[in-house]
Amino acid sequence: MTWRLPDPAATARFGHTLATSLPGPSSTPLVLYFEGELGAGKTSLIRGLLAGLGHQGRVPSPTYTLVEPYVLPRHRVLHVDLYRLRDPAELDDLALADDLAVADDQGRGNLLLAEWPSRGGDRLPAPDLLVALAMEGEGRTVSLTPRTGAGSSLVREVQRALPGGF
Repeated sequence: MTWRLPDPAATARFGHTLATSLPGPSSTPLVLYFEGELGAGKTSLIRGLLAGLGHQGRVPSPTYTLVEPYVLPRHRVLHVDLYRLRDPAELDDLALADDLAVADDQGRGNLLLAEWPSRGGDRLPAPDLLVALAMEGEGRTVSLTPRTGAGSSLVREVQRALPGGF
């Protein structure tokens, strides 16, 4: 499923819609991969998603830190950016799988948002949903490709929320 995002505000709104379409907390982590060339809007969409989940602060790109964690009302979020990763083995030190496996004592679900996931090789958990962004003129397109049942459910919820697009 593909949507046209005519401007940065639409990209942020799409991220917010994605957030409000997420399932409730689960014991199984939800994994979203974000792909697209440099400047395609991956971090901008994730900023909208985090705002939709209740985050009110700054959302820095984790290009240099690799991981930015967020503890939100319904989710524990790990936002990773693997652009500067030289070798997938560098992910081993981050222990992402361990962090995602930890149950939250407040009932929050674990959510992994991964930019440049291909640089993580087989060191990242498999995605539930692939979010692909591409520049198109002054705007962007965003395509959602489910990889699991949870991903398919999420796409259906986004379709319900945006039946006519922007």
